[in-house]
Amino acid sequence: MSSAARTAVRLLLGTAMVGAGVLHLTTLRQEFQAQMPGWFPADPDLTVVVSGVAEIALGAAFVALPRRRRLVGALLAAFLVVVFPGNVAQYVEGTDAFGLDTDRARLVRLFFQPVLVLLALFGGGWPARGRGRRGRPPRPAEDLRR
Repeated sequence: MSSAARTAVRLLLGTAMVGAGVLHLTTLRQEFQAQMPGWFPADPDLTVVVSGVAEIALGAAFVALPRRRRLVGALLAAFLVVVFPGNVAQYVEGTDAFGLDTDRARLVRLFFQPVLVLLALFGGGWPARGRGRRGRPPRPAEDLRR
């Protein structure tokens, strides 16, 4: 796949993450709180604020730090995996939030999280096939003999 496609994914996903983070802190704050699993030991509002700040930071870094895209893409993918239990809890507990007011809608949403994880990795340049360490092209064998 072309680097232009990776760049487009990185910019779109980064921008979407910043937007989602802002919504965590503003107009959809209560919706995000309602999605918090009942078993989670932290204060729902604090968790929503912290996750919103993390989304803004990761999204902004994904857009603004292209030289760190591999690191940021991996961190963003890990973040998306960590918050996935909240989506599962929304389905299992039957919590209505974000217009997801049926079990079917909540179930369908679960299948989008792995797609976001893959997009974060793809936009970050994972995997870097045909490249050497740190994403640099491998040196020709004759250069290694000097």
